[in-house]
Amino acid sequence: MDQKLVRALSSFITRSSDYSLARLEFATQNPQLPSPPILDRLPDASERTLRERWEQLERQLDVIMAFINEFDDAEGRKAAEDATFRWLARTAKELDQYGRALRWVLTVTERDSP
Repeated sequence: MDQKLVRALSSFITRSSDYSLARLEFATQNPQLPSPPILDRLPDASERTLRERWEQLERQLDVIMAFINEFDDAEGRKAAEDATFRWLARTAKELDQYGRALRWVLTVTERDSP
């Protein structure tokens, strides 16, 4: 597996675990609010699994980011008021960044493959 892909995948998996914990903490502290969307975990860290499941994960990331953007108001007041939301939003944004990096690496490795 390409080293760039290994690093990006490792970071994505770590951040997805952080997102799961942040999601749980937010839902526990805010039972009156809808729970943040779920992000499926990869069953293994292989390139094959990533390629097979990536489109589904990207759709889930889009739903997560829509939740974050919808939940917080334009001035960011919710984030200022709720530490669990700040953690959730931060991990979601980092996850989205790692997701974009993975998409880039996948695209480049597909293009460069014989």
